[in-house]
Amino acid sequence: MNAPIVIVGAGQSGMKAAETLRSKGYDGDLVLYGDEHWLPYQRPPLSKAYLKGDMAEEQLYLRPDAYFEAQAIDFQMGAKVSELDVDARKISLENGDELAYSKLLLATGTRACQIRLPGADLDGVFTLRSMDDVAPLRGALNTAEHIVIIGAGYVGMEFAAVAAGMGKSVQVVEAQSRVLKRSVAPEISEYFQRLHTTNNVGLNFGVGVQALRGRGASVNAVLLSNGAELKADLVLVAVGAVPVTELAEASGLDVAAGIIVDDACRTSAPNIFSAGDCCFFPSRRYGRRIRLESVQNAIDQAKAAASAILGEVVAYDPVPWFWSDQYDSKLQIAGLSEGYDRTQLEGDLDSGSFSLSYFSGDRLLAVDAINAPRAHMIARKTLAQPSSAEAA
Repeated sequence: MNAPIVIVGAGQSGMKAAETLRSKGYDGDLVLYGDEHWLPYQRPPLSKAYLKGDMAEEQLYLRPDAYFEAQAIDFQMGAKVSELDVDARKISLENGDELAYSKLLLATGTRACQIRLPGADLDGVFTLRSMDDVAPLRGALNTAEHIVIIGAGYVGMEFAAVAAGMGKSVQVVEAQSRVLKRSVAPEISEYFQRLHTTNNVGLNFGVGVQALRGRGASVNAVLLSNGAELKADLVLVAVGAVPVTELAEASGLDVAAGIIVDDACRTSAPNIFSAGDCCFFPSRRYGRRIRLESVQNAIDQAKAAASAILGEVVAYDPVPWFWSDQYDSKLQIAGLSEGYDRTQLEGDLDSGSFSLSYFSGDRLLAVDAINAPRAHMIARKTLAQPSSAEAA
């Protein structure tokens, strides 16, 4: 009897890989391990619609429970894989069980970064990455009056929009000089800063956090590095995410800024593949290795990995795209802007509908579109042209 194909990680990427294997005709044993106690679910609504209560739990699920039996996918919920033996071609679970595999896909995703500060373990201090985070955070949000968000990235600013929309007092603390600095140009940052300020969100740039202070076991203030103190009965730590690579590293796989793979999603070990937020793959389009945290990449790379597992020729080199919803503004990004030397604005920032293109010389790298879906789609088509795939 042949050993099964095993997928470690039941997020968007692991789930899509399992679906793709079945849709492509693989009819052998297939095991999907997820270390959370939920059916595979989509993450983007966690900081938006689901947090606000505008989306039911069942709407988050990528597939209903019945799907797994119908497709003969052995989904192991709440099962943590603790060891990978590359030579013996087997995995070990935290509960002591072992399983041999024929092919293995690591789709282990990311985890929220933590902060090591005095008071970080107080009640009322949260991260927002999984469904397990949402219920206690939502409960605290309903009763909190003063909210401090550490980090002005996408999760932090989306949460700020939700909290401000509920009439809460919201302060954002960011060590960088503007919101979303790592991914957008100053014009886009300026637009969102004005949007949040209009909605009474306080923005504190160029300052760090010295400590979280509490009254008893609960947080009640955030002490900044400049000596200022912000009232807080809820603190969200939104300082990014890191790839989950411990299993790969411990087994001797090549790891850098993620699990290193080639353009066919193959790791440095035979019969082991990786896809999604956790992996670091080559992009001819951008002339370097990249790691993407996006739904688009999780899905498309999972399809590519499943094809490669089945022996099909794959050369995965996507046009990345992302989105963020804040208040009534939708930011849609096509491409990666790193390395740009000039930008070009189409439309008017004050109108609330415009796009910003990023160039390196004459080469288009990326386009940010705000409330401009047509511009976003045109950008994706343009960037997908063979001529744009030539690395600068």
